[in-house]
Amino acid sequence: MVLLQLFLSFMKIGVLSIGGGYAAMPLIQNEAVELHGWLTMTQFADIMTIAEMTPGPIAINSATFVGIQAAGIPGALVATAGCVLPSCIIVLTLAYIYYRFRGLSLIQGILAGLRPAVIAMIASAGLSLIILSIYGQKTLPADLTAVQVIPVIIFLVSFAVLRLRKPDPIMVMASAGISSVILLSIFG
Repeated sequence: MVLLQLFLSFMKIGVLSIGGGYAAMPLIQNEAVELHGWLTMTQFADIMTIAEMTPGPIAINSATFVGIQAAGIPGALVATAGCVLPSCIIVLTLAYIYYRFRGLSLIQGILAGLRPAVIAMIASAGLSLIILSIYGQKTLPADLTAVQVIPVIIFLVSFAVLRLRKPDPIMVMASAGISSVILLSIFG
């Protein structure tokens, strides 16, 4: 039953995640954390971090990691297949349609109309992860001053380094992770 739920959940995510892996984050969070309880919010944040750092598409990496957590290797295979199958079908269909009707203004209008929705989905996922790291919970608390100081400092330093120095983002993420482990073990 879990394998079927994984396949159908990630098939739905594969169909609805227009805009890439970042746009799929709130959908994955809803399915894996809220609907099925395969992950806690902290595990979800960890999996998103690992999925972003490992090579390959974030949504597919996430499907694989959620599948492993929920049902081991068979779960990883089923969730990954569920995530990929709709994309393959949709891309082949859209490529045919676009190639055949690419000059129509209707097609250009549809593509322009999807951009704001994709931006909103990415912003939603980003805000969820920021709230989780700053407050240690997935929703805003009643007391907005109850922030976790170390994650805020690591976020601000990482953001400043990325903006001012333009280093490799993987190095910044690795440094932030190492800094977090060290600082939280000392001041924790």
